[in-house]
Amino acid sequence: LRGARVIIACRGEEKARKAVREIRSHNMNVLHMEVDLANMRSIREFSKTFLQKEKRLDILINNADDDFSMCFGVNHLGHFLLTNLLLPRLKESSPSSMINLTCSSYKYQKLDFQDLNYNLFPFVTYCRSKLANICFTQELARTLEGKGVTAYAVHPGYVQSNWICPYSVLFRILVQVVMFMFFVSCEAGAHTVVYCAVSDEVLEHNGGYFTDCQPAHLRAFASDSGVARKLWEASERLVKLA
Repeated sequence: LRGARVIIACRGEEKARKAVREIRSHNMNVLHMEVDLANMRSIREFSKTFLQKEKRLDILINNADDDFSMCFGVNHLGHFLLTNLLLPRLKESSPSSMINLTCSSYKYQKLDFQDLNYNLFPFVTYCRSKLANICFTQELARTLEGKGVTAYAVHPGYVQSNWICPYSVLFRILVQVVMFMFFVSCEAGAHTVVYCAVSDEVLEHNGGYFTDCQPAHLRAFASDSGVARKLWEASERLVKLA
C-alpha cells in the first residue's frame, strides 16, 4: 500500500510463492529470493546477489520460524551474518532500519558463552536465541549510532504459526486448541513489526525492545552492554566475519 518493493528471502519456495501471491493482491512489486539461514554459504551468496541487483535497502526484517527445534545458528548467527553483509546497503539507504523478531521467552535463560550453540533441550536453545536477538539489536544500535541506521527488537506476541507441523496429530490438535484460545493471528502479530518499520515515534528508542506497538521493559541481564558486546565478538568468530 505504501508502494514498497518487497523481497521475501527464505528457503521454502512453496511457502514463499504463497506469500508472494497474497502480497501481490495489494502490491505487485514483490518477489522471492532464496536463502537458507542455516547455511553460511547460502547467506553469503544471497547477500552478494542482493547487493548486485538492489540499489536500496530501507528496512531489513529478520525473522526465523518460531520452532523450538530451530538451532541457535539459524535464529541468531544466520541473521547476524546476513545483517552485517547487507549493512553497506542499509547505510547507503539511510535513514533505514533493521528489525529483529524476538520473543518474551528470552527472560527464561541467560547466555552461556562456554556453549552458545547448546542444543540438548530445544526450548532452552530457543530462549537463548531470542535473548541473543535482543543483545544483537542493542549492540548494532550502539555500533551504528549517528550513521542513519536504527535497530529494534520486536516481540510480536504469541502467534498462531505453523511450527507444530512436524509433530504428531494429537499434539497438533492440543496445541491448536491452545493457540486458538490464547494466541493472536499472524496479521495481529505483524502490527508491532510494521509500527517499528514505519513510525517516526520509535526513533528515540533506538536499540529498544517493543511489544504491543510500544517500548517494553527488559530484564536487567538482557540490557547488559558488556554481554551484548561479548556476543557480537563471539558471533564474528563463529561466522568468520572479518
